Amino acid sequence: MASRRVKITFPEVLVGRPLVYNLGSKFDIVTSIRRADVGAETGWVILELQGDEEEINKAIIWALEQGVRVDPIAGDVIEG
Repeated sequence: MASRRVKITFPEVLVGRPLVYNLGSKFDIVTSIRRADVGAETGWVILELQGDEEEINKAIIWALEQGVRVDPIAGDVIEG
C-alpha cells in the first residue's frame, strides 16, 4: 500500500464543500487528516493518503479538477 502526504488549499468558494470526505468515498483510498486550518474564507488541510498508487493519483487529479491546490509534503507533519 502506498502512502502520500499532501497539503490541500481551498479557495473561499470551496471551503464549505466536503472535498476530503469525497476523496475517501469516490476513490479506494484512506484519508487521514494530520493538520488543518479552515476558516470562512479559506482553508488548508494536510492529508495522508493511503491506498494503491493509481487510486491516489486519480484522487489528486480529481481534487485539482475541483479547484483546490495540492502540494506534496515531505517529513513528519505531526512533529513539525
